Amino acid sequence: MQQGKSEPFRSVILAGERPGGSPLSQVFDVPASVMVPVAGTPCLTHVMRAITDSKVADGGVICGPSADAVASSEQLQALLEHPDYTWLEQATGPAASALSALQKLGQFPALLTAGDHALLTAEIIDDFCHQAVQHSDTGNYDLVIGFVPYALVKATWPQSRRTVLKFSNGQFCGSNLFAIMNPSARMALEFWRQAEADRKHPWRIARRFGFIALLRYLFRRLTLEEALQALSEAAGCRIGHVEVGYARAAVDVDSVEDQLLAEKILSETGHY
Repeated sequence: MQQGKSEPFRSVILAGERPGGSPLSQVFDVPASVMVPVAGTPCLTHVMRAITDSKVADGGVICGPSADAVASSEQLQALLEHPDYTWLEQATGPAASALSALQKLGQFPALLTAGDHALLTAEIIDDFCHQAVQHSDTGNYDLVIGFVPYALVKATWPQSRRTVLKFSNGQFCGSNLFAIMNPSARMALEFWRQAEADRKHPWRIARRFGFIALLRYLFRRLTLEEALQALSEAAGCRIGHVEVGYARAAVDVDSVEDQLLAEKILSETGHY
């Protein structure tokens, strides 16, 4: 661990690619979407720099992209030779990749994030990890998820289109920040893996959560805490959340529109 780092978070970066490549990687003619440039630098490099600069997190495992994608790019090969990271080929989906990477990492707590999170900063990581530790100590959580209040994102970038989770006590965007506090959290990832397998059969997913909880969410009668409680019961482990007070944490680069927004944000803030 780097000198001055106070908490033993290791990191897992999911860098997998869809079979045949993503539309975004094809637009930018790069071997994987994590290599899409933002301000002239690949997304994956931005993420690795943020972790390196963090006071509470260190390197760990980069899972993905495929061996073929790696073999086709000297730039990607050079990135994956970083001494703080071990590369692992992607599995059949994000959840399976996360499970495989955590097994390879063999250490908890762990920070799980995405390789296309180009706007991630050390400040965001440190704030999230500190909150996750405090929240886990208070509620004995196995997994802590970061959510960004949608009102903050909307106020910062009114024209940006984001996926919004709507609850009776607020609206939130994901942050692609997960604190895997202990081995029990893998049960949530296994639940996620099973849900991915059922993505073409939404009623199977509904059965996993319970129809009452699903209906309450659809009619916005469910709080975020109640939703996570239902998820905890379905997955068999305790899942909590913290609010991430940085609008840029809600932006990952998985579309041309998001790449342009990320470029705009970095040009305005000067924070690369």
